[in-house]
Amino acid sequence: MTATWRATQKANRRASLMRSAARLFAERGFAAVSTVELGEAVGMSGPALYNYFPSKEALLAEVLVDASRRLLDGCRELVAEPGPPAEVLRRLVYFHLDFATADPDIIRIQDRELAQLPAEANHTVRSLQRRYVQQWDQVLAALRPQFDADERQTRLLGAFGLLNSTPHSAVAAEAGEILAGMALRALTGTGS
Repeated sequence: MTATWRATQKANRRASLMRSAARLFAERGFAAVSTVELGEAVGMSGPALYNYFPSKEALLAEVLVDASRRLLDGCRELVAEPGPPAEVLRRLVYFHLDFATADPDIIRIQDRELAQLPAEANHTVRSLQRRYVQQWDQVLAALRPQFDADERQTRLLGAFGLLNSTPHSAVAAEAGEILAGMALRALTGTGS
């Protein structure tokens, strides 16, 4: 019983540390945040960070790899659900929008800090991202077979840019809905 409780406590502390690190890295930048500040954010000493992560860089890597895995896993689930490609694409857009809205710090970090990752972690994140885009690409290809691979890639990257701008957009409640509509139009080349 005690081992399970301790494991749960450690997992909770680790998750809290990842959330706090994401917030601090997004606010001030990875280089400007010390291990002492990371520890203080969750009520522990800076050196205690090393009980959870081997380094500050490893913490950043875990934050970005975890986010990329969650995106890919959620995407795969949505693609596996039955429905016409237009509906699957709509679900993907709103899934990504929900992620960007719920985890705006991750989006900000992704934009600024990916280059700070050690080579192996950078490769892992980029690989997960490629697979995420490939899932979307398959749906878009089924919906718009007239688009060649280059056009689909351009449309997908443009749509991700729109959806990822959510953390930087006006706080208006309808900003997400506006961006989702814009992303769907950018993806499909239609007015709706």
